Amino acid sequence: MRTVRLLGTATLLAAAALTALTGPAAADDSAGPDPTPTATGSDAPPTQAGTDFRTATVVDQGVRATADASAGDYLYWQFPADTGEHVTVHATVTFPTTSTRHGASTWQVDVYDGLRRHQSCRYGAQTVTAAASAASVDLVCHLRTIRAWSEPWANDPLRGAYYVRVTVLDLPSTDLGQPVQAAVEATSDGTAGSQAVDGSVAPVVTANGPRVAPSGGWAGTWWSPRWLWTGGGGLLAVLLAFGGHRLARGPLRPPAPPRPPAYDRPERPREPNGYGD
Repeated sequence: MRTVRLLGTATLLAAAALTALTGPAAADDSAGPDPTPTATGSDAPPTQAGTDFRTATVVDQGVRATADASAGDYLYWQFPADTGEHVTVHATVTFPTTSTRHGASTWQVDVYDGLRRHQSCRYGAQTVTAAASAASVDLVCHLRTIRAWSEPWANDPLRGAYYVRVTVLDLPSTDLGQPVQAAVEATSDGTAGSQAVDGSVAPVVTANGPRVAPSGGWAGTWWSPRWLWTGGGGLLAVLLAFGGHRLARGPLRPPAPPRPPAYDRPERPREPNGYGD
């Protein structure tokens, strides 16, 4: 019973340690969905879009940017994404009710990192075909977790500027140039957690482009949630090892009673019967 109580106490202590250590991470997760404040210095959301990477309009996370364009245009925006964020890009293309379309059209949203590498979407409706009678089309792209470091050969998303491109892939030639309105919004939540990595790189931003950064600056790279899991896991391993040792050794035995003191001289051998006769 003593061993069982000891193991129970060790497990409770380890669980409490993990809960205490992961508390800040849970707080970060709960605070993640709040949009990042605007860093451009203007409260009004952007109403224009660029036509290529160099002229991409800067928009901050949580800000809905809009632009009036024509079917067939390439529309570009860029936003900052920091380490550990799970970024989701929403794009909506609205067709005016006064225009007459002659067939279905296929629209797509693409996301590129600061090195202009195309980033695949984990899930989401990245490419959608809208019927001729549709009033709008919604596009969604959920990116992989933004990382602070990556192998040179990998295509992992690194922290820095990210470009969003909205364009039409296929539509009747008679519908080219018709007016449309596009809206883009990038949001993020959560922290890296088990997907955190060691090491760091500088934020990947365009040197000759506009300043793209979160309002609070880029996060430090020395801290990672992996420290929490490593410390809690180490403490749990020590407590479980101690409990296993006590369980395998069994209960402690009381010390053996002391031996009686030895005689000063050895006992004389007995004389055989009839020896003195």
